[in-house]
Amino acid sequence: MSDAEYDFFTLDDFDLKGRTVLVRVDINSPIDPESGRILDDHRIRRHIETIRDLDKAKVVILAHQSRPGKADFTSLNQHALRMSQILGKRVEYIDGLFDSHVRTKIRQMKAGDKIMLENARMYSEETALKGDPDLDKHENTHIVRNLAPLIDFFVQDAFAASHRAQPTLIGFAQVVPMLAGRVMERELLNLGKAFKNSMHPKIAMLGGAKVDDSMEIAEHMLESGSIDQLLTCGLMGNIFLMAAGYDLGPENKVFLEREFSDYKSLVERAKGIIKKWDDRIRMPSDVALSIKGERKDVVLDELPSEYPVFDIGLKTIMEYSQEIRDAELIIINGPAGAFEYEEFSIGTTELFRAVAHSEAFSIIGGGHSVAVLEKLDIEELIDHVSTGGGACISYLAGKPMPGIEALIRSKRIFRKGPFQTS
Repeated sequence: MSDAEYDFFTLDDFDLKGRTVLVRVDINSPIDPESGRILDDHRIRRHIETIRDLDKAKVVILAHQSRPGKADFTSLNQHALRMSQILGKRVEYIDGLFDSHVRTKIRQMKAGDKIMLENARMYSEETALKGDPDLDKHENTHIVRNLAPLIDFFVQDAFAASHRAQPTLIGFAQVVPMLAGRVMERELLNLGKAFKNSMHPKIAMLGGAKVDDSMEIAEHMLESGSIDQLLTCGLMGNIFLMAAGYDLGPENKVFLEREFSDYKSLVERAKGIIKKWDDRIRMPSDVALSIKGERKDVVLDELPSEYPVFDIGLKTIMEYSQEIRDAELIIINGPAGAFEYEEFSIGTTELFRAVAHSEAFSIIGGGHSVAVLEKLDIEELIDHVSTGGGACISYLAGKPMPGIEALIRSKRIFRKGPFQTS
């Protein structure tokens, strides 16, 4: 990568052979609370490329697991073992974060050595400054002041946590050059296409149950001109239908009241979006009702109904599929309906498959969306599957991203520093 391509450093900008490199990863994994066994190593596997590309460096791995008070809040011993198995090389677990024995171990490391420090959230400093973006405060923590003198570079590869401000995520930015690892680099390159790419038409299909998140994404991307069309579905689609004046019936109102204490404010917000960008908003033209578990597709004129809406209708599926076929860039966050029920998975299944087989550059984020891809076994057909749920949403919604802002800040500081570039 050339210096002109990105406004942040990557692993390719420096000769890291023999250097001591502190790598922040996000390997927060599902844990069996009884046995302490890791149930899914997907997040660990994500970072293997970064660790392999640092094979000739002295690699010190920094990470967290859950948070205090949770059943899965534990040490990183099992994580180090699992990473060793996947990597085919030993990753030694060190019981401590910046204690004297940890610092001694780091000083004694040789090129090719890899160690993993203790769960960063076992130290109060990691959470005490949570949410405060002031780099000076994070830099002044014991974590940073004790580890910084021992390292040459800091690699930020924890995109999934980059919407947070914590010492292990942003505190080293002004002390040593901060580089994007392969996960972070790929996320910023691909998600950046949603805002910088000139391909048209660009569409966003927003569904799922997190309507407030989807609203923020919609507003930001419509305001910035990053999308040409917004396709609404799931609970987001139901809210927009109500905003457009459709009465979905008492059952759907009760459900929304149960899910969102402020659902009426969401409806008002949707009204504002429709008023401002009416020609760029698409809503379902029909819906699928659940009548005692059986599917019945009805057009909007047949509403209100005493039965709940569980999916978009077949006509909407065809209309949205055509939009997907015509698009050059597609962003999806959330399923189109209650995809966990086979009868009502049709909308989600058909639209996700349409995206997978389209010619468009496709970006998919959100935990439920990734679950759909895995269920349909089409993940490899998607151009970019984001590793960050909340981070992906924050990025697309234009919210502050302390972990990314620190990367950019670090390059500005060290652009002309006395470091050997590759």
